[in-house]
Amino acid sequence: MTGGIFAVLDDIALLLDDAAVMSKVAVKKTAGILGDDLAVNAEKATGFRASRELPVLWAITKGSFLNKLIILPLAFLLSAYASWLIVPVLLLGGAYLSYEGIEKIYHVLTASHPTPPTEMTGGDKDFPAIERAKIKSAVRTDFILSIEIVMIALGTVMEYQLMLQIVVVSFVALIATVGVYGVVALIVRMDDVGFYLISRAEQMQGVVSKIVTWAGKILVASLPKVIHALGIIGTLAMLLVGGGMFTHNIESLHLLLNYMPSVLANLLVGSLVGGFLLLLSLVAQKIKEKI
Repeated sequence: MTGGIFAVLDDIALLLDDAAVMSKVAVKKTAGILGDDLAVNAEKATGFRASRELPVLWAITKGSFLNKLIILPLAFLLSAYASWLIVPVLLLGGAYLSYEGIEKIYHVLTASHPTPPTEMTGGDKDFPAIERAKIKSAVRTDFILSIEIVMIALGTVMEYQLMLQIVVVSFVALIATVGVYGVVALIVRMDDVGFYLISRAEQMQGVVSKIVTWAGKILVASLPKVIHALGIIGTLAMLLVGGGMFTHNIESLHLLLNYMPSVLANLLVGSLVGGFLLLLSLVAQKIKEKI
């Protein structure tokens, strides 16, 4: 009986050791998409009043956890019984991200009064509806990005036993949520940290007080610029990730654009796909208005 217990413990130890090794490999392979995920979600989670930033971010984080709970079982089922569906799912996700990125650029170019990057517009009665709309949009985008993160992580452990797949992919999914949204929370509260440093500097003396005050002022002044930069980076990331889903999963397209740097190829494909879908959307809207 004792020997059986030790054998089980030994198997668990081996599983955890393999999981640790493969988790490192999976995290490395998903590092690029995690960076894009951070840029996209940071852009999606900003633009609210200071008092609503953390509640909205928490709502998006809960949506992200729910996304993972939906995606992970489906990913394992697809991998086991319908692996041929994985690529079409990724292509649909890529099309959505490309469309959203181009649509954002289109609205910026055609808007007569662009929305300030650091605060939502509209009356107080509009804020709940605007918040809900932005949260839904952020959760949808997170869903698409989560699919690719999970699929890339799953691809690194496809030849291993199911239990190892579950441990590794679930760990990467957890990192994708906790890590990404933890960093986003730090970004959106940069100004609070700056104000705290400034208030603490008043209790200090000499050079230390000046350095701490200087650091606090930099954090406060940097927040609007960081949010604006994240808006640009997030939009580009959507096009890069969306285009990448096509170039990575369609062999003929990959070979056709092989002469180009991968970043430019992904950006080109994402822009073309997004532009085509936006054109279809605008034409359908015109037809609907006439009808």
